Amino acid sequence: MNWKHELQLRDLEPDQRLEMTCKICGHVHYRYARELQNHNELLFAWLDELERDECCHKRGCHGKIRIALCHNHTTNGFIGGMA
Repeated sequence: MNWKHELQLRDLEPDQRLEMTCKICGHVHYRYARELQNHNELLFAWLDELERDECCHKRGCHGKIRIALCHNHTTNGFIGGMA
């Protein structure tokens, strides 16, 4: 289990940017949560499910992607800390 299993797409703010990096070719593309939230079938999806079902947008690649949340123009894979 990781942070992607604890967040649903509906938990994100509509203006939250998601960085999607291809694990095969390294291509990076960005999507806003509102784009994905407009699809009713994705609204209750966990981020790890979205990561599993999404593919690279680079022509001819279609590799698996890794999702990261963007905050204040920086990208973080995990937001949190130890007490």
